[in-house]
Amino acid sequence: MSLQKLEREIETIKARNNRVEKDKAWETSWTRRIAITVSTYLVVLLFFSVIHTDSPFLSALVPSIGFLLSTLTIDFLKSRWLKHQV
Repeated sequence: MSLQKLEREIETIKARNNRVEKDKAWETSWTRRIAITVSTYLVVLLFFSVIHTDSPFLSALVPSIGFLLSTLTIDFLKSRWLKHQV
């Protein structure tokens, strides 16, 4: 293998690692969590409004807050799981 080819492969690997790190940062970001929470609220609010549920604004909070809490719980469980892995 030539030195130039190795250098290209290293640059390719570095670029891939950079993309993977950014994707991971997005997956765990508060921006993503808030965006999904707000989107969930709006979709559920629309649904509850269409079916004429009592207090759709308040009722739509339940699944939205549930999602947000689940992301916090998953991070906690993930960190404990990772700590106990060999």
